[in-house]
Amino acid sequence: MPASAHFSRAAAAAEERTRPMAVYSLDGFIPVIDPSAFVHPMAVLIGDVIVGAGCYVGPGASLRGDFGRVVVGAGANVQDGCIMHAFPSKDAVLEEEAHVGHAAVLHGCTVRRGALIGIGAIVMDDVVVEEEAFVGAASFVRAGFVVPRRTLVTGVPARVVRELKPEELEWKAVGTREYQELTVRCLASLRECQPLTAPEPDRRRLRATAAVPLHTIDRG
Repeated sequence: MPASAHFSRAAAAAEERTRPMAVYSLDGFIPVIDPSAFVHPMAVLIGDVIVGAGCYVGPGASLRGDFGRVVVGAGANVQDGCIMHAFPSKDAVLEEEAHVGHAAVLHGCTVRRGALIGIGAIVMDDVVVEEEAFVGAASFVRAGFVVPRRTLVTGVPARVVRELKPEELEWKAVGTREYQELTVRCLASLRECQPLTAPEPDRRRLRATAAVPLHTIDRG
């Protein structure tokens, strides 16, 4: 099914119920969330924040538009515990299909279409991560650095290691699609509940998907 159809279905589901969220206006700026996006109730959005169609914003994420604008483009994801913020008159921007791993910090930077920020990475002010580039997990990208298109940077401070392989780009695309699917699943079925006291007999498993850890793929 095309992504647009998934987003439309998700938007319809969102209209059928209300979801309490930690969303706050500031100085008259009200966060904007597309109806087909999913923002977890434990995420925090403040002020000048714009979340586009089909996005996923995970629990514990903090998007603070109290100094500069925060933009999450269509189909992008901001996973658990991430922070997005900017200095006054600056923006923190994720373009379409950008993918931000758990606990990453993005401060006043631009992440172009289809790029990936690894788990726990820190990306500083005026950094530009060009299209379909990867920032490795736990890397520190110093202010003003430009990550070239379709390259891998890693380290503290981060440096360009090599060009990305087609298999790695496809792996990233699969992972981003998984989060777009998760957006639809969450809008349709995520509910607060009380825990069971014991697992059910023959408890079912979550469905298998094409997503696998990066270190397991064949890179030619």
